Amino acid sequence: MDDAAVLKRRGYIMGINLGEGSYAKVKSAYSERLKFNVAVKIIDRKKAPTDFLEKFLPREIEILAMLNHRSIVKTYEIFETSDGKVYIVMELGVQGDLLEFIKTRGALQEDDARKKFHQLSSAIKYCHDLDVVHRDLKCENLLLDKDFNIKLSDFGFSKRCLRDDSGRLTLSKTFCGSAAYAAPEVLQGIPYQPKVYDIWSLGVILYIMVCGSMPYDDSNIKKMLRIQKEHRVNFPRSKHLTGECKDLIYRMLQPDVNRRLHIDEILSHCWVQPKARGLSSGAINKEGESSRATEPSWNPEPTGADKKSATKLEPREEAQPETKPQEDTVQVARQSETLGLSSELNRETEEGYAQQPSETHT
Repeated sequence: MDDAAVLKRRGYIMGINLGEGSYAKVKSAYSERLKFNVAVKIIDRKKAPTDFLEKFLPREIEILAMLNHRSIVKTYEIFETSDGKVYIVMELGVQGDLLEFIKTRGALQEDDARKKFHQLSSAIKYCHDLDVVHRDLKCENLLLDKDFNIKLSDFGFSKRCLRDDSGRLTLSKTFCGSAAYAAPEVLQGIPYQPKVYDIWSLGVILYIMVCGSMPYDDSNIKKMLRIQKEHRVNFPRSKHLTGECKDLIYRMLQPDVNRRLHIDEILSHCWVQPKARGLSSGAINKEGESSRATEPSWNPEPTGADKKSATKLEPREEAQPETKPQEDTVQVARQSETLGLSSELNRETEEGYAQQPSETHT
């Protein structure tokens, strides 16, 4: 029985193709029960690699079934047919994804970025409180509903964190995601704290929201890693970003995992909290935001004119190569060519933290 017939029997009228990979595709469909359009992810077990079937797919299904948050794509139904196909019926992002939105409209104004970023951060806090990590946060995985609200999607790399006997979270050893959004510890291939990895990706996403460009050029991973480890972040002067916004991004893109912000600190940051937006970037509350004694110096950082990419990282267990479940939907290896986002900023139009501000972290 073909997909259209299977869906028809379940009360769905299949629509257009939204994306397709080597063993999975996403279709739009109209739900006769719900009376609106949905997205249906169809996975063919016969074509999928073993590690995907044994590890990634069970994790994704388990996590999708347990999540219920207004800023996370809803999962309405999961079923499997006798011929080995898995159907995941989900909320449809009717306005596309955040990447398409920024490519079409340019960088967001800070008020709009604040609203969307708060929605995303709230979803991540919800996940982290459940010890669920996403590990593939990027603009393409942030769908927009009819009112342009953020809906976090694609939990193909997600997992539930494990704890040791003392209750501490264990490190992850599967290295996954897209290089342009990946934290330095992941790029270096060392075991990492998955929740802290998510925070770095949030910093990249907020940068893209307000700058309309990528913060780092991943066409040269070695060079990108060096810049990240030096804690260098450059901002286009033309965007006239507030100090609070730049401060938040800078603290999320902290290469030292022990000093990188936690999700509660992000949500309590003065840029995110409306009641605290009158504070200067040096005025820090005690609930979770780090303090600093001096303002950073702002010096232009010369860069080239190469376009930014976002190379997809293949997950691997320690030194053992591991095949990532190939794209469940259409994903690309070189992100800048599809992103259409300017990645490098000219010397005349950028400013950056040239030195790290002193800060404390509890």
